[in-house]
Amino acid sequence: MSSVEELALRVLLPAFPGTTLPADWAELFAAGLGGVCLFGSNTADGPAAVAALTGSIRAVAPHAVVAVDEEGGDVTRLHALDGSPVLGPAALGAADDLALTRGTGYAIGVELAAVGIDLDLGPVADVNTNPANPVIGTRSFGADPGRAAAHVVAWAEGLQAAGVAACAKHFPGHGDTAQDSHLALPTVDAPLAVLERRELVPFAAAARAGVAAVMTSHIVVPALDPALPATLSAPVLGLLRDGLGYDGVIVSDALDMAGASAGRGIPQAAVLSLAAGADLLCIGADKDAALVREVQAAVVAAVRSGRLPEARLRDAARRIAQLNGQTASGAAPGRLSVQLRGARAATTVEGELPDLRGAELVSVATAANIAVGEVPWGLRPDRVVRPGQQAVADRPVVLQVRDAHRHPEIDTAGVAVVVEWGWPGPYDGAPPRICTRGYSRPGAAVVDELLRKAGWDR
Repeated sequence: MSSVEELALRVLLPAFPGTTLPADWAELFAAGLGGVCLFGSNTADGPAAVAALTGSIRAVAPHAVVAVDEEGGDVTRLHALDGSPVLGPAALGAADDLALTRGTGYAIGVELAAVGIDLDLGPVADVNTNPANPVIGTRSFGADPGRAAAHVVAWAEGLQAAGVAACAKHFPGHGDTAQDSHLALPTVDAPLAVLERRELVPFAAAARAGVAAVMTSHIVVPALDPALPATLSAPVLGLLRDGLGYDGVIVSDALDMAGASAGRGIPQAAVLSLAAGADLLCIGADKDAALVREVQAAVVAAVRSGRLPEARLRDAARRIAQLNGQTASGAAPGRLSVQLRGARAATTVEGELPDLRGAELVSVATAANIAVGEVPWGLRPDRVVRPGQQAVADRPVVLQVRDAHRHPEIDTAGVAVVVEWGWPGPYDGAPPRICTRGYSRPGAAVVDELLRKAGWDR
């Protein structure tokens, strides 16, 4: 029987910096560390290096879980340098072709499996009902619960058909927030009846469909628990287990986020999350081995003192072991050739594009949210301006923006066309607007087509 010390490592999913396995992390894996989540700093050297990295981890710990955030579209770790080759959730939801969505999940799964990744922290199951949401937006399949649920299931089925475990996130639903839980503790102050017909619909569908994992959110939902964020809340996670009948792995969102650990620290957040019912604890990106040992020590101490029942810890480890059972089903491969067709269906043009001969392409340099990170977006600009800086010139300007409705300082006066690469929020500007619903390489190709049909000749 495994010791408490080993089990306290087995439930952790931290992350280290760099593209090779550090010696002190190899020691952690040898001692029983449950897995690792790969971020951009780990995948920067390309697929061959990622495969070598996962191989070096599995040489020490054959059953370690290797996870990544690969949502398609804006959120990509394997394509952080060149942009995702597949559509993101908002575009897939707008195209509303479940076969395309399933094929996209499968295509991502095939790519992840090829480099040794067996848990994808997606799909996003949040219903983006608040256009001002700063962290979900185009990561969501849309604002309609039923449509979002159908696409969450299709995407997860495709991914798991390729032999990679899916993780629906962020329970019980991060869509109706105006704050980023990386930086604050948002609240979804809706009655339970509203949650049941809105936020919970995609998660209930994912649970019925057999999604391998569900990730928690660092949000307060007063209708369920007025004090603690979902990640640390037994009533919220009890709703997932008992109310929705979910029996898979519950994964915490990263515990280094302010919504979870501000004022209490990561080790104590880990103890509270385990006690509440979470199984696999994400720690966050680019951590050192000493922090992992601190979290391990806090979990062991909590068991010894009776704050955390040993049975709860063993149950968490047992569930995590089930993730190693994912195998490819032999389903037909995702047809990447249809991504361009899907991008055309998802992209809308509001108004009539003017003659764009000689037009200059200008991007507004707004910061990406932390979940997306610094990845490519938009077509290659001729010029970049700051938010609030006037973009007009002595020739027509095509202005590229992200979530312009959340940045009222963006000046669209006098430009010929606005290309919105983020969530298509409220818009009362005079220029015609192209809405892409997130960045991807297929989406970029479609925007290029539209502009060239209007005479753009760069």
